[in-house]
Amino acid sequence: MGNRVGYELGDDGVATITMDDGKVNALSVGMLGDVGAAFDQAESDGAAVLLTGRRGVFSGGFDLRVIRGGDPAAALAMVRAGFELAERVLSFPRPVVAAAPGHAVAMGAFLLLSADLRIGVAAPSRYTANEVAIGLSVPSAALAILRYRLTPSEADRAAVTAAVYGPREAKVAGFLHEVVEPDALPATARGWAAAAASGLDAEGHRATKLRARADVLDELRAGISELVAARS
Repeated sequence: MGNRVGYELGDDGVATITMDDGKVNALSVGMLGDVGAAFDQAESDGAAVLLTGRRGVFSGGFDLRVIRGGDPAAALAMVRAGFELAERVLSFPRPVVAAAPGHAVAMGAFLLLSADLRIGVAAPSRYTANEVAIGLSVPSAALAILRYRLTPSEADRAAVTAAVYGPREAKVAGFLHEVVEPDALPATARGWAAAAASGLDAEGHRATKLRARADVLDELRAGISELVAARS
């Protein structure tokens, strides 16, 4: 998986995927590829997934050096890879729990929202789709995820005003299902993932997930196609 992403398969049927680039877990093409490879391994192992970050941060989103680096092809490749990974997580055949030790910004937030179950910590942290605050627009693929996961009013607010949510507000809006103390995050998240791994019928879970999410997956794929067409 490379030195940015760790993979550990437990006896409880849970594969822990840890993003840690030593900084803010920027979702470069390399990082996205490493996370994707870890999901490939988890699928091969038939494991549920616990996706997490480094202390204080889940992910700060796309690498802005690439977005602003003057190479449209490189930026497109990164953005496309990000939303293709989100699609992969939303449709992953086994349960996916995301444990956010801190900030989830832009593509980091969209990746978080793609997980089945999401836990954050009661510590200073930001959950935000900040594109319109930094000179970008929110792509259709991201809007599809926001509309699917957040309450209707907060999906609009998050996208249009780049609203910044603390952990408690993020739970109310729909970013998170639960907020725990930082020291409790690893055990709580692993407990959720292990319970899902052992308590759910694998085929029933897979088939129901795809049926329940058919519309948002279609919207997400259309949004990816729109990104490619706009830059071709």
